Amino acid sequence: MKLDIESKGIDFHQLIENSINSVLIVGKKGEILYCNKACLDLFHLNTPKEIMTKDIWFFLHSSFHDNSKNRLKRVFLKREKLERIEVKMKRSNSELIDVEVITAPFYSENHVFAQVSMLDITDRKATEKLLKDREKLASVGQIAAGIAHEVKNPLTAVKGFLHLIKESKSHPYLDIMEDELTKALNTLENLLQVSKPDLHDEPLIPIDLCKELTSILALFMERLYTIDVSLDLRDSEKKIVGKKNLFQRALFNLMKNAVEAIEEKGLISIEHFYKDEYVHIRISDSGVGIPNEKLKMLGTPFFSTKSNGTGLGLTQVFTTIHEHHGNISIQSEVGKGTTFHVQIPVKKDE
Repeated sequence: MKLDIESKGIDFHQLIENSINSVLIVGKKGEILYCNKACLDLFHLNTPKEIMTKDIWFFLHSSFHDNSKNRLKRVFLKREKLERIEVKMKRSNSELIDVEVITAPFYSENHVFAQVSMLDITDRKATEKLLKDREKLASVGQIAAGIAHEVKNPLTAVKGFLHLIKESKSHPYLDIMEDELTKALNTLENLLQVSKPDLHDEPLIPIDLCKELTSILALFMERLYTIDVSLDLRDSEKKIVGKKNLFQRALFNLMKNAVEAIEEKGLISIEHFYKDEYVHIRISDSGVGIPNEKLKMLGTPFFSTKSNGTGLGLTQVFTTIHEHHGNISIQSEVGKGTTFHVQIPVKKDE
């Protein structure tokens, strides 16, 4: 069935067609009968034909199908205007986006249809997540810094007395004890640096992340005999402004994470490109992957998916990215690998 929106009047048609909200008119089975310009932009399509040959379920993530079908029934059977909900939808390139949806009855020539109004809230959700992550890191950082200070002082005293004992009496266990104390103090020092990166009074300078990625990759040459590397470094002229040492450590930690995720042979893919005023870096590995329930904990000090890890490496990554007003996201599948996607803003005058 073809729905003629223009028959409702030219003013109404212009109102819907030029709305900033994406609008679909759908039938009882979810078939799409009309879409406006904003809807084409939302799904990255060029013509109405591309969308009207499909139903709404094609664009809606499968986890929302059952609930949405029940909502459609309420519209057609009870003529209800439904409450606002948030769903995941797919663009034509399969990219997932967050969308706010309101569904209401639409009457035309004695027929009832469902008018689905959609608003892309992907950026808003990303911003909310970023703020929550920063608050979490700030709280954890304050607690971690306090604990580190309290523990570091007595350990330093113990190490000093141990050194005095070694001068008067030799024993192999004393060397082992001193080595272990040194490791503990180094871990605490790393925690302090991660918790308060601003302690480094490091100047903000232009950074060529393509150059840094290439340099850091060379540090892992020993492992790269069994690991293939795919490099796609575009838009190298785009530089960010930041603290170079912090970024070098962050990129090193991401690369180390990727290398260690691959137990024997595998592939690491590294991308650098510029889009929407951000420099994007994607580091993907074909390693063991991370269970979904553990992804939310990544970046928390002393949480690690590795048996001998401290989690401080990724904490440093998250802290550095957020300090530079960037974003970081992680996609992973157990047995297939993990992708870290970093976005750092580029000043317009750069």
